[in-house]
Amino acid sequence: MSTSALQHPLPLDRESDAPTTVVRVASVPSSHVYIRHLTPADPGGYPVTRLADPDPDDARRSAVSRWWPPAMLQPEWVHEHADEFDVFHLQFGFDARTPDELRALLAALRSEGKPFVYTVHDLRNPHHAERAEHDAQLDVLVPGADALLTLTPGAAAEIGRRWGRTAQVVPHPHVVDVETMRRVQASRAGRMLGDVAAPFRIGVHVKSLRASMNPLPVLEVLARTVRELPGAVLQVDGHSDVLLADGARYDAPLAEFLRDAEARGELDLRVHDFFSDAELWAYLASLDVSVLPYRFGTHSGWLEACRDLGTAVIAPDCGFYAEQGPVLSYRHDETALDAVSLADAVRRAQSMPAPPPAQVGDRLAQREQVAAAHLRLYRALLS
Repeated sequence: MSTSALQHPLPLDRESDAPTTVVRVASVPSSHVYIRHLTPADPGGYPVTRLADPDPDDARRSAVSRWWPPAMLQPEWVHEHADEFDVFHLQFGFDARTPDELRALLAALRSEGKPFVYTVHDLRNPHHAERAEHDAQLDVLVPGADALLTLTPGAAAEIGRRWGRTAQVVPHPHVVDVETMRRVQASRAGRMLGDVAAPFRIGVHVKSLRASMNPLPVLEVLARTVRELPGAVLQVDGHSDVLLADGARYDAPLAEFLRDAEARGELDLRVHDFFSDAELWAYLASLDVSVLPYRFGTHSGWLEACRDLGTAVIAPDCGFYAEQGPVLSYRHDETALDAVSLADAVRRAQSMPAPPPAQVGDRLAQREQVAAAHLRLYRALLS
């Protein structure tokens, strides 16, 4: 997505010798890659610091890698640490908090005089089979925020319709680290210049089956479609807990379909545990196209990682995936999957030139402007 999606971005003045007050942000969470990339890649002089995630087992300590459940969402934490932060910024992680608990959090922030910023990533929680619980949480957070951000114009418009609030649109920064982006993009360019034919690899990762996923009918369509495409391979990855019989979340119909299709030679099935970041980037870079089998949702970090690596994306038309960046869309929501549009998207993906990846220089410039937009907002609230 073009950095023009930012509303009046504030350039970072790295040459000024004037003293700058550092804005201290209680960020929920802090260690997630999205939040880390709200700071410029070269952070020298950037006057925003984010508190480390408290250890969920002892909120007095900082967590090394665990942030769930977020201790900062407790009113007691707000009162005990009010002198350590200037702005409270919620991104995600409030799934387990009731609306009353969120009201208590906002009341604690108001009593301490701390501005509350909420970035609306999800208008429909991908982990909830029904929407009522998340809607009730949003009915507290969105009206109660001093400022709202979101990632796409479509999400901002929905926020306006549902709550009469204006959300500033600040696009999702890159997900993949810069060194990996450069290496993978150079490798893809080299393969395009070569004359070695390789299979056109279409990937679906069912992961651990979020509630938002509807992979079985998607895979049935893909298996039929790919069977008719010369030089195409359907690769299906999934976690052991879903696809192995002794897994805690074993899905028998899905696992049986995949085993039978594999036996017929219709797909390349790979069952494994969670990828590390490096393994995930290598997996995505090995694909020509990644198919998102979602029946509901709003935005996708997975899609952004594919853009970073030059992997095409086939995404459903629910949510606002097509506003994040170039995708091939198919019709899929909570009521139905349109098989014709999915098959057509796959055929178009194979027949079209590979989409250019989001260029590293553009992503770094975008990250700089994303950081500037956050700084501008924080300063406005504190002024």
